[in-house]
Amino acid sequence: DTDRALVLLEEYCKKLRKPEEQQLKKAIRKVMGIFKSSLFQALLGSFTKEATRHGTASHPSLPVALACDVLGCPKD
Repeated sequence: DTDRALVLLEEYCKKLRKPEEQQLKKAIRKVMGIFKSSLFQALLGSFTKEATRHGTASHPSLPVALACDVLGCPKD
């Protein structure tokens, strides 16, 4: 799901071309860097293990939920 979030964010960044959108583009690129970091991946793995232990693994993943909140994606 992190990969899906990264794809969504990358597609959105490609649409940001106006000078006034460059700050947003920079912020999104920072988020993408965080999603790719080993620390985030480790935390996500821990979150997933806990969710599975508590029977809440069916909830949307954190990265995709965040990307969809930012981009306004339709809910599946």
